[in-house]
Amino acid sequence: MRHPDPYPFPTVREDLRIPLPDGTRLHARVWRPVSDTPVPALLEYLPDRLGDRTAQRDAERHPWYAGHGYASVRVDARGYGSSDGLPALAAGDPPGEPFGEPSGELESADGLAVIAWLAAQPWCTGRVGLLGLGEGAAGSLRLAEFAPPALGAVVAVCPVEGPYAPDSRHLGGALPAADLHARSAAALALAALPPDPRDVGDDWRPRWRERLAAIEPPVHARLAHPARDAAAERNGPAKRPGIRAAVLAVGGWADPGRDAVLDLIERLDAPVRGLIGPWPHQYPDQGRPPGPAIGFLQETLRWWDHWLKDRDTGVLAEPALRCWMNESVPPATSYVNRPGRWIGDDGWPSPDVREVHYGLDEALRTAGTPSDDRFVPVRSPQHTGVDAGPFRPRGGAADLPPDQRGEDGRSVCFDSGPLPEPVEVLGAAGLRLRLRSRGRRGQVAARLCDVAPDGASTLVTRGVLDLTAHQDGDRVVEWRPGTVEDVDLELAAVAHAFPAGHRIRLALSSAYWPWVWPQPDSGGFEVDPGRSVLTLPVRHLAADAGSAPISFDEPEQAAELAVQELEPLTARPERQVVHDVAAGEWRLEVDPGSGARTHPDGLVEEEHAVEAYAIRGDDPLSARARADRTVRLERPEIGWDVTVQTRSEITCDAGHFTTRDHLRALEGGDVLFERHWERRFPRSAT
Repeated sequence: MRHPDPYPFPTVREDLRIPLPDGTRLHARVWRPVSDTPVPALLEYLPDRLGDRTAQRDAERHPWYAGHGYASVRVDARGYGSSDGLPALAAGDPPGEPFGEPSGELESADGLAVIAWLAAQPWCTGRVGLLGLGEGAAGSLRLAEFAPPALGAVVAVCPVEGPYAPDSRHLGGALPAADLHARSAAALALAALPPDPRDVGDDWRPRWRERLAAIEPPVHARLAHPARDAAAERNGPAKRPGIRAAVLAVGGWADPGRDAVLDLIERLDAPVRGLIGPWPHQYPDQGRPPGPAIGFLQETLRWWDHWLKDRDTGVLAEPALRCWMNESVPPATSYVNRPGRWIGDDGWPSPDVREVHYGLDEALRTAGTPSDDRFVPVRSPQHTGVDAGPFRPRGGAADLPPDQRGEDGRSVCFDSGPLPEPVEVLGAAGLRLRLRSRGRRGQVAARLCDVAPDGASTLVTRGVLDLTAHQDGDRVVEWRPGTVEDVDLELAAVAHAFPAGHRIRLALSSAYWPWVWPQPDSGGFEVDPGRSVLTLPVRHLAADAGSAPISFDEPEQAAELAVQELEPLTARPERQVVHDVAAGEWRLEVDPGSGARTHPDGLVEEEHAVEAYAIRGDDPLSARARADRTVRLERPEIGWDVTVQTRSEITCDAGHFTTRDHLRALEGGDVLFERHWERRFPRSAT
């Protein structure tokens, strides 16, 4: 990682309080050139904590932008960090994002006010860009829909779409399990942390009490509103006519939100370019596997300079979509660098991609035995999905799905013969299945795998369909047992090259825990291979002939923040599966990233988290999920020591989900606040 010194411009950093129209003040940190000449402003605005949680990440990029001629600004949303007000999780807030992302009316109004305030500063030219990762990217796009006059460009990395995203696209209306309670516990802990007395003085304690008394577990908002209600449609991946700013949409094939990048290229009327690498849910310069990392800051500088400084940097001469074509690899839970190559397509949908149809009874064949009426039964054990890997990979050692042969054995598989020549896919595969369901409710999970000559099975992409969404994605329609219908299912978009001699495998299962909550009826379904088709988006093998090669600079960042990593108090495996043979129960325990560190200003930050999932192979109603999180902040020099502990647990019966949530706040080891919630939500709402 290069840390250029000196930068083109010397810089200065200052903390500010940005006033909002209602008198609320937001905590902001600004890095800008030391110059009397105004410069454009870049804004990263999100519900987080710039003083501790995002400090390392902020230090990598915001000073770099300032050193290249921009005022780079990081702002905490209302009620977070040392900003005034109550967080988005306060009881009574209108439904928006259920995990505290800035999507509600108040949060959008705040963001627009911040943009206007920045544009009016004497050190700003009046032109503003928005940037963000994940929820920050989604919030930037939502603000861009209002077309604020000062906004000229957006860089959105791994944007999440809609209130239940990223599951709303590939989970086909099914209720996610792997991320729901864990995100709720994490978001509740984040919202419950107090302001820093270094920023707000002695007022921090009464403001903390006010936050604690106001917030509610965000999982309530998710389960109280149907997955396919008006709020979901309002926030879903629809065409965005209000966006006039130029958008650079960035994603990773290892991130669940990569389809949003393709959606933006296809649907936006504003100038847009897409970039998708092999990356997880991270900025592409951070070097977390799978790589390769790229000089992302340099790439975004070209974008900012073109749209905010009127310099012709050649960004519009780039292909509409630049992406990494993954090569076939043996299955592994992590790759330092994923083998592949950069490709470019001049539009999306790409003129070099065509649909190729594979009949399940001809081009693909199954080892299952069809019944006399040609239907193949699919009835998977409930722990099918235990080798699915994390819902949102972030670059860990157990980040990607392992060899899928165990999962394939719990599924019904349709295999091609050995491929006579390579097949490269780019985009979203689709399935049309003729099904006969044994129950009123159910689900179909589909996995596309690359099977090597030695039998190793590498997951390429997947998708899920809740069968109650088979007729109308906007409402629940139960299946009439025994009836036959055609259903359509879309898998997550991917770029993958199947080599000659390998096989394409389509694996179908009736369960996929813990990605999605199982349905009460475990009877499975039957599929008619003769009336079912897999459609692959196949890219022409000669599509790159004559094209200029695509390359990027080596990663470059500002000097790292001098944070001292401390030894964790406990060490757990990142991902551990236990099979209790006598009980027939499968348990999965996940450490999503615990650790402790000391910041240069003396702040000690500790975070410990564990997620647990359990199910019996024969009982869908035995499923249970729990997440525990502890966050501690300490400033030894002033005796400030605060801890927040949260827990979110979900269980189910045939008609309801039951949530049990707990919040405890401690000051100096003494309990300051404690609250427990227990709620029941009808399954009909999900």
